[in-house]
Amino acid sequence: MICHDTHNPFFRDPAGPVPAGTAVTFRILCDDAADVILRTWMGEERAYPMRFDSERVWEVQVKLPEETGIYWYDFIVYHHDGVTQRYGAPDDDLGGEGHLCEEYLHSFRITLYQPEWHTPSWIHGAVIYQIFPDRFFRAPAAAEAEPDSRRRFHEDWNEDFFPLRERENGSMDFYGGTLNGIREKIPYLQSMGVTVLYLNPIFKSQHNHHYDTGDYTLVDPMLGTNADFESLCRACEAAGIRIILDGVFSHTGQDSLYFNAFGNYPGVGAAQSKSSPYASWYTFEHFPNKYRCWWGDPSLPECRKDDPSYQRFIFDEQEGIVPRWLRAGADGWRLDVADELTMDFLRKLHRSARHAKRDAFVLGEVWEDASNKVAYGETRCYCTGDTLDSVMNYPLRTEILRFVRGEGNAYELARLIRHQAEVYPVPFRYALMNLLGSHDRARVLNAVIGKEGEGLTRAQQQKEKLSPEEYEVARRRLKICVDLICALPGCPTLYYGDEAGLTGCSDPFCRKPFPWGREDTELQAYIAAKLSHRRRSSLLKTGYCEVEALDEDTLRVRRFMLDGHDALGRKSAVHSEELFSIRR
Repeated sequence: MICHDTHNPFFRDPAGPVPAGTAVTFRILCDDAADVILRTWMGEERAYPMRFDSERVWEVQVKLPEETGIYWYDFIVYHHDGVTQRYGAPDDDLGGEGHLCEEYLHSFRITLYQPEWHTPSWIHGAVIYQIFPDRFFRAPAAAEAEPDSRRRFHEDWNEDFFPLRERENGSMDFYGGTLNGIREKIPYLQSMGVTVLYLNPIFKSQHNHHYDTGDYTLVDPMLGTNADFESLCRACEAAGIRIILDGVFSHTGQDSLYFNAFGNYPGVGAAQSKSSPYASWYTFEHFPNKYRCWWGDPSLPECRKDDPSYQRFIFDEQEGIVPRWLRAGADGWRLDVADELTMDFLRKLHRSARHAKRDAFVLGEVWEDASNKVAYGETRCYCTGDTLDSVMNYPLRTEILRFVRGEGNAYELARLIRHQAEVYPVPFRYALMNLLGSHDRARVLNAVIGKEGEGLTRAQQQKEKLSPEEYEVARRRLKICVDLICALPGCPTLYYGDEAGLTGCSDPFCRKPFPWGREDTELQAYIAAKLSHRRRSSLLKTGYCEVEALDEDTLRVRRFMLDGHDALGRKSAVHSEELFSIRR
């Protein structure tokens, strides 16, 4: 019998992620071995003979490296009959009990992070509400938007999108939501238990999604003014709500001050002259019409993240975009396609944000395991304390949706949750954005019943509706999803309108205007009660968490304090615990 189980603290002490330089005791059970070797790898391979301490236990203590990153290990077992075996991690890389490997070996791993690292206390267990600004609420902006014949404005807030041809994405449809509109709805956000607003991009650009930045220094006139943003920040601060902005730094718009392909901006853009002050920001393969762009989209020319001029523009202590908007009132940045930004760029961005505001928060869009992400041929660990404070928790979203749809089970969901506890440091894990819906996925009410529109044409997606029977099933499943994200560590996150019953396939149909006056009030009240309880409960925000699958359909979650402290090591006067049995 051979066993090493990373989900059991007996086998690794201390368990889970550890500060760099920590001494860790490794144990493996093996009742038929002459010798056992702990093989490790972090830049170089090392081997540590293990001591046989009892009838079946082999152990060794190793002081781990002072550098941050991923520390890999597995075991070599030498038997008395001369046979040598390798023992490694489960093939799905989710930790737990390993196995003997005859061919390809997966190693176990430990995340080593900066010893003094912390994430801002205000984000731990926060209730996040994501808003697509054009679609939340209308209120007059302080200035009129510039006329643009390409834009199609909907006078009727409740009007459907104009019929879309197959290659159209509705990005020029505008409904007139503004920053002042968001400010007017702060009482509603408070009633939903919201403590953090995450705003999709607000900067001047051509399209309604604003991911094609035209000018990083200006709020888009369709949404308001810089002064409107500062007013929103002040009002939110008074209401106990923080603001996270969407930072799109991997690319700009083709129609921008910096690229200026159409001459719509003053000055000389990179597409107009090789001597432009912005020319070094971009990579031209054949000037001016062939250049690197984001995912092959010519409207989104890709920026050179290693360019000193571009880095100064983003990070400069006085004028840089990152500190500029933090000083204007924002509390953090969500980084679009963070894995397309270099690690050097992320480190400088993180330093710039923290220098401008001590408790600034940097959140990354990373869709996979953020402790072991391979991007552009490089293995990246985003949770060591020097790049991202946390990420959008897409793996949890995927597993929750599989669970409520009956495609997965409680054992698989519990396994993913334990894995994240094993590889994500506590400051990172308790700041995870635990989302269900978002601006680039089908509405969660569609997703929970598998009607996301995959394989359908745009016209078919636009006509795709939930029947009353389907809606009732979706509604019940969404409540289960909300129960789960409110019970687990991290930040329960709501995409605007999900609580009100909005449905729709993927972009752009997941971006309908908020249905003011036509809400599903029962669903809204259920979610508000859950999120408001979460907001008030220090136990749910920062307490320890244990999960257990009782059967395929039931996950039990226990939240508690330990020895008068929460999971972040802070003293707590709370002595109770909460136990949830969430059944699909």
